[in-house]
Amino acid sequence: MRELNQRAVLERLRRHGAATRPRLAADTGLSKPTVGQALLDLEQDGLVRTAGRTISGPGRSAVVYEVNPGAGHVLGVDIGRGLVRVAVADLSGTVVARVDERNRARSAGALMRSVRSSVEAAVTQAGLRLDDIVATVVGTPGVPDHRSATLRRAPNLPGWERKGLLNELSSVLGTELVVENDANLAAVGEHEAGAARGVDVFVCATVGTGIGMGIVVNGALFRGAHGAAGEVGYLPYGWPPPSQPPREGMLESAAGAHSVVEMAAARGLVVHTAKDVFRLARERDARAMSAVEEEATRLAFMVASVAAVIDPALVVLGGGIGKNTDLLSEPLTRALAHATPLRPKIVPGELGEDAALTGAIATALRTARDVVFTRRGGRVASQ
Repeated sequence: MRELNQRAVLERLRRHGAATRPRLAADTGLSKPTVGQALLDLEQDGLVRTAGRTISGPGRSAVVYEVNPGAGHVLGVDIGRGLVRVAVADLSGTVVARVDERNRARSAGALMRSVRSSVEAAVTQAGLRLDDIVATVVGTPGVPDHRSATLRRAPNLPGWERKGLLNELSSVLGTELVVENDANLAAVGEHEAGAARGVDVFVCATVGTGIGMGIVVNGALFRGAHGAAGEVGYLPYGWPPPSQPPREGMLESAAGAHSVVEMAAARGLVVHTAKDVFRLARERDARAMSAVEEEATRLAFMVASVAAVIDPALVVLGGGIGKNTDLLSEPLTRALAHATPLRPKIVPGELGEDAALTGAIATALRTARDVVFTRRGGRVASQ
């Protein structure tokens, strides 16, 4: 019962912010002496601290209590084809250290060393040791298969699908580790702090070098039976399939970043990146605008397919290509009007390239807060 009371008080402070003992008693339904004992235990365990005093009416001032954000720290890692992003956050979710490094690795071993180096730099920047991290969440392309400790369907990271890779990550980053698909984490990030706040059924499509999708149903991430829900890069665009379908998937082959460059080249443009194509389209170059319109038409196939199965209230577009909704929205909507009566609202992501990292931190915090309570609250359990 004592531990339940502590949890009730701590959860109230986390959800609604600092409060006095009378306010906590009113909000939790516990008696003032019970709240006082819970606060004493939590303060001794380092989970709660005083935040000053306040006068709410006649009489003496009251002590204000708040959650101690420094009681633990979490680590979020986003491994992308172009960048490795690492952030350390305290228990309030405030980022206290951040390191972004260019991903120049051409092998799994080199990428593993790069991730370790970036993590060590971020942890040191935060004034911590790796052992101080309570929970770590890594976002990466691919589908984690925990039975074989392998990542499946990650063709854009050389060697990243080798058997036992998840065990190698654990040995490098610590055992308190969760590896999640990056598109899934982007959906968590947008739900937590971005364009999908308060939306219970939505999808978050990341369109860049690859194409992925995180699906949220009834406010929770939906992974499917084998963790592959949202692998929309494998949608059969251009049916029937060729005799040898592309390894990255038919839709990803048709609508990923390299295809935008190919569409522009077919129209006579000399460009090296999809970013160049969208820049020229903003400058009203007719050939670039035509390539962007074709890309939007291909993405409309993805949205129409997902709308028929998931019926999302919202489609959030992110990634290096997806973020260009100012150029994609009109032709995409026009293509959808010709394809299906099911046309969900399409919005740009609010978190940009930080969506997956934000989702990683949010996911790590859910674990860390309970772990910290269990570790530091052990004294009360023994009593």
